Amino acid sequence: MYFEDRAEAGRQLARHPAMPRGVDVVVLGLPRGGVPVASEVARSLDAALDVIVVRKLGVPHQPELAFGALGEDGISVLNDDVVASAGLTDDDMAPVEHRERIALERRVARFRAGRPRLSLAGRTAVIVDDGAATGATVRAACQVARAHGAERVVVAVPVASRSALRSLRREADDVICLEQPMFFHAVGQWYHRFGQTSDSEVVELLDRAAARTPRRVSVPSADPSLRDDEVRVRVGDAELAGHLTVPEDPIGMVVFVHGSGSSRHSPRNRYVAGILHRAGLGTLLFDLLTPAEEVDRANVFDIELLARRLVDVTGWLGDQEHATGLSVGYFGASTGAAAALRAAADPRVRIDAVVSRGGRPDLAGDALAAVRAPTLLIVGGHDHHVMDLNRTAAKAMSCEVRLIEIPGATHLFEEPGTLSEAAQLARDWFVTRLRRADEANRVGAQ
Repeated sequence: MYFEDRAEAGRQLARHPAMPRGVDVVVLGLPRGGVPVASEVARSLDAALDVIVVRKLGVPHQPELAFGALGEDGISVLNDDVVASAGLTDDDMAPVEHRERIALERRVARFRAGRPRLSLAGRTAVIVDDGAATGATVRAACQVARAHGAERVVVAVPVASRSALRSLRREADDVICLEQPMFFHAVGQWYHRFGQTSDSEVVELLDRAAARTPRRVSVPSADPSLRDDEVRVRVGDAELAGHLTVPEDPIGMVVFVHGSGSSRHSPRNRYVAGILHRAGLGTLLFDLLTPAEEVDRANVFDIELLARRLVDVTGWLGDQEHATGLSVGYFGASTGAAAALRAAADPRVRIDAVVSRGGRPDLAGDALAAVRAPTLLIVGGHDHHVMDLNRTAAKAMSCEVRLIEIPGATHLFEEPGTLSEAAQLARDWFVTRLRRADEANRVGAQ
């Protein structure tokens, strides 16, 4: 199949039976060539249109190998495997991130012209490009969309190489492609007209879409949260950065305790936090270590230090406006799960629920026996070593504890649908246990 131009390719994509339709679909074009295709998809679906601006972070001296990606609003996604295999240090990565962040902000300023980014929280993001040769940029866009809170990510391209499709299926929940030629040299060979798309054309298409009011799209109103702030928490001599969100009528608060090498910007934790917000749960995502402390890798695995800080941060949270008196739960990942369980066993705090995703509860040691909070352990079915460690840890605990396996998931829950399943399990666990704790507190107060 040859496409006349990008507009015709977009119209054909929109007719594909697997194309998602509904009130929460947002079509995202990759600038520049993907926007004319996405414009036709959005118009045909009567959906909202936006651009998704991303920058790949290339390994120094091997820039075609990406160690991560950048998105708007400070989003940074790192590939820990590439970082480790390439032996990258903070000094190696910082100049690349700085350079690409400047380039990204320039592109955003050109394409948006002051127009705000459409919210992806809880919505289906359809990422559209005019084709995929390697799929690297589209993969980066998938990661950024999830970090922005998209509940489902669908890739839609008119044509792609088979190798690109294999890589995209590992990143997206669904991939729609009209042509998968056996011999693929370049995207442009599958178009009769494939001229360069200009910046002004991108802006014009976005302006047209903004002027149109999609009948089928439910655009979220102004943020209903009571609080949605960047915060700073003083813990001893350190000042920790965090993000506090308290929705209207909160039923409890969940403090996120990230794993080694992660941060409050973790796309997986931000995605889970979005699921919790829609269930009426507030969240606090914060950095357990300062940037200077993270340089020493020993600090990342100092469970006692991390647990002490978590106890102090929990005390700080109890004094915050709109969070006072609410039941509190911990959500821990990797080594963060050990810190969460150790802190939950500390008599200075009352924790009413704990969830571990791909965690290392075994690192909590003797504290496991002292945990009283109902604990849910979520482990990927293909994360065999961690599964064994979680089984052993569960036997050492005397509280309500449940171990659930997510079939097909590996340690980072990167497989399509696995993180969503884990997030929903966490949501249900917190909602049930924190409500139960809140009701018990009310009865005790009467």
